[in-house]
Amino acid sequence: MFRALLIVLCLTLPASGLSAQENDLLPPNVIFVTSTGFWEESGGALQRDADSNQDAGEKSAIPGGQRGYYKLIALRQSDGTAQIHLQQIASSPTGPEVVSSAELEEFTALKPYVTDIRPETSTGITPQPGMFATVYLKTDPGATEPESWTVLIDELGDIKIERATN
Repeated sequence: MFRALLIVLCLTLPASGLSAQENDLLPPNVIFVTSTGFWEESGGALQRDADSNQDAGEKSAIPGGQRGYYKLIALRQSDGTAQIHLQQIASSPTGPEVVSSAELEEFTALKPYVTDIRPETSTGITPQPGMFATVYLKTDPGATEPESWTVLIDELGDIKIERATN
């Protein structure tokens, strides 16, 4: 199952960002991968918050009765900054399938140095559909403390990205 998930990941990310050799498990530019949350019978691919005019990337219909989870992936760029991609993964009898994949432009605009990505819970169990994860990043590589940003997907599939306010 892990091998199938890895293959799906490699096939769905832009080829220019992936340069793994045959014997590598993951390309060296994948610095963080976090799977968390869940969705079921959402009726469509990832959608942006109503206040955002950003494109969510690929859109495809999800047949009724399906369910799956979300994945955040940080890819290191040649300049040391990172791109963050959000994927919606369907659980199917033949294994995980990517329903949609989108680069989160809010992070790309910051030119971040990502230091960590953490799910809301390490148990893998969330009580309701959606996703909550925290991305730790620095916009200045010399900064001593990272900034915290949250990625929230509500039960309707709307995405909200904002700086954490703790």
